[in-house]
Amino acid sequence: MGSPFIVAYLVYRGTKDHQYLRSLPERFGFLPIRVTTPGSIWLHAVSVGEVLSAAGLIGRLRAEFPDSRIYISVSTIAGKKLAGERLEKTVDGVFYAPFDFTFAVRRVLRALEPALVIVMETEIWPNLFHEAKRFGARLVVVNGRISDRALPRYSRLAWFFQFVLRLADRILTQSPQDTARYLSLGADAEAVLEVGNLKYDFNASSATPPALVADFVTCCRPSLVLIAASTMPGLDSSDVDEDDAVIDAYKAWSVEFPRLMMILVPRRPDRFDLAAAKLSAARIPYSRRSTLKAAEELALPGVLLLDSMGELGGLFPLADLVFMGGTIARRGGHNILEPASFGKAVVAGPHMENFAEIARDFTEVGGLARFDRQGELGTTVARLLANVGERKQIGDRAKLLAESKRGATDRIMSTLREQYDLAAPRKVRFLWRRLFLTPVAQIWGYASAWNIRRQQTNARSVETPVISVGGLGMGGAGKTPFVLWLGRKLQQAGESPAFLTRGYRRRSAEKVSVFPPGQECHTSVTGEEAQILLRSGVGPIGISSSRLEAAVALEKQFNPSVLLLDDGFQHARMRRNVDIVLIDTLDPFCGDAPFPLGRQREFPAALGRASVLILTRCGMGRGYRGLIAELRGWNANAPLFLSRVKAFALVEASGGQRFPLELFKDKRVAAFCGLGNPASFWKSLEELGYNPVYRWRFGDHHHYKPEELSRVEKQALAEGAEVLVTTQKDFLNLPTRWREAAPNLPLYWLEVDLEVEGEAELLEFVTLHMKQKPLHM
Repeated sequence: MGSPFIVAYLVYRGTKDHQYLRSLPERFGFLPIRVTTPGSIWLHAVSVGEVLSAAGLIGRLRAEFPDSRIYISVSTIAGKKLAGERLEKTVDGVFYAPFDFTFAVRRVLRALEPALVIVMETEIWPNLFHEAKRFGARLVVVNGRISDRALPRYSRLAWFFQFVLRLADRILTQSPQDTARYLSLGADAEAVLEVGNLKYDFNASSATPPALVADFVTCCRPSLVLIAASTMPGLDSSDVDEDDAVIDAYKAWSVEFPRLMMILVPRRPDRFDLAAAKLSAARIPYSRRSTLKAAEELALPGVLLLDSMGELGGLFPLADLVFMGGTIARRGGHNILEPASFGKAVVAGPHMENFAEIARDFTEVGGLARFDRQGELGTTVARLLANVGERKQIGDRAKLLAESKRGATDRIMSTLREQYDLAAPRKVRFLWRRLFLTPVAQIWGYASAWNIRRQQTNARSVETPVISVGGLGMGGAGKTPFVLWLGRKLQQAGESPAFLTRGYRRRSAEKVSVFPPGQECHTSVTGEEAQILLRSGVGPIGISSSRLEAAVALEKQFNPSVLLLDDGFQHARMRRNVDIVLIDTLDPFCGDAPFPLGRQREFPAALGRASVLILTRCGMGRGYRGLIAELRGWNANAPLFLSRVKAFALVEASGGQRFPLELFKDKRVAAFCGLGNPASFWKSLEELGYNPVYRWRFGDHHHYKPEELSRVEKQALAEGAEVLVTTQKDFLNLPTRWREAAPNLPLYWLEVDLEVEGEAELLEFVTLHMKQKPLHM
């Protein structure tokens, strides 16, 4: 129904501002972000004020979750510009928030795959809230507040907003008043927590004036500096324009204080030129921040027009007095906490409805000067400019109160940490896929369960203890690297391990192939995963679709003390002593459906057979409580361990020479892989500080043709890449004469190992159960 009006509005905005027109693709969900990994953090901040408030919080998130992707969305052009400048090195992407249309929000959620969505302050978007929960993300409102102006609008629709607000897992409010207002709108009482105002944690010591502005003020040698901060136009034609009010009052102030400099800071960029025109019309000498030159001076009394965004907070140290805009016009005021943190006296008019509790607290302790009518602006400011003692007293009391209320960031981080761990993201597919593929997927799941039960009936044992390592789905859980890691650990413990594998996609006429440790043979004979195990030299390897026959052959030739069965969870023909199941935290339930809708080989109920659960590719600082709770629903007793991939070298593909990981920190890297879950490889590169200029994803176990590798190199060169990086598995699948196909770029593969939390306990469990009878699956 509203579509024609929406289109008309977009056309109107676009014709007024071409930057807004260019932002429309992002606002419809088409993000500039090429590739991300699941489990990201998405923080939404509307504009400049919220971006500045969120900066410290984002820094804490980055420090605590260094492996996680962090994105920030904004609604305004000024907010996007500031976020790009201030947070470029902290976040992984800045984009315009999508319109609250279901299709646009879903497109963003599919691109980011967030585990945690953080919404700053008063933003209540029904579709965003609903879809975030549908995708399995935890949803937290941070620094929540509902102003006097917004409350009546929300209250009229409380019947609707109660359903929206109850979607939030936590609403962290600024004050008791905000808590009461959220509850009155129907928010869940258990979800609403008062934690204080994030803006009290503003770090005054880190805010410094821009050098050019500081030098300018020094050169002008003012006796007093007054900042008119965030001035606003009137709400309607009957309301006052604060730029007019300040400029008129300045004429009188400049007579009484001839060395007075005023820094005029309009709140909105579209007011910059208008403010300049008003200063010219009033014949007040002024300079513009945007055209400021080194060593420039301004005849005093005069005005510096700060026609830039995001610099106001750094200018407060220069001020002797601050007038806070938005308080004469009926705009509800702006936040006074930043100047208060610097110990500056602040003057505000009658309208502080948006910050009523803050204004009340500061007024009660004498940390805020107030006046009731527009005409009192001039006399109040003049009195304080003349009285340094009163200014200092107000500023000291304001700073003392601001410091006493710090700590919101710590309390917020405690909640975000908890909610991030409780996340259990889901794959939400297009309707047509669900309609057409769900019946086939269900048939697959039940057929797989029947087939495994049939195999279990005729399962056989071998003489040697068997440890199976497998997963719930098709590829991508890191099974072969874990088998190799476990083999090395058992070898170090004095065991003689041997490997059993199917040799997927090998091209050999032999039904059973057995090789001693480290024997050289072509990948086509073994398959690339078996080749990795063979090259390790840890133990002999048996390759066959009949793992039982391969096991008997290994026992005859090598007499191993333990057999490690790679990808054996669904190979129920062979009994095992330990059944280890790997759960990839980047996609724990393999697309949340059996093949072909998802990647599951069998339903999650099969996890009940596991004797050990291993979470793979875990991020630093995360505990995965939500995922673990789901897993415990399928298997309450199996010990559970967390592991992560750790890269430790770059291997030159031509000669096999190892290099430190820092080798290409300053190079433009392109990457390609053919993995069941390529997100693990992208994540490893991101953790190393590499941000590939281009990435290619091929199918799992892909055997590369020369022409494909040539296209990869050609595209990499077009993107300005200086080096190609891939995985060991993909390197083994390159054509024999790969260098002729890609002669222009050096090629390296990433050598990785595993770190397992509780390694000693895991090995103790495995060695203990090796000595017991095989499991009856």
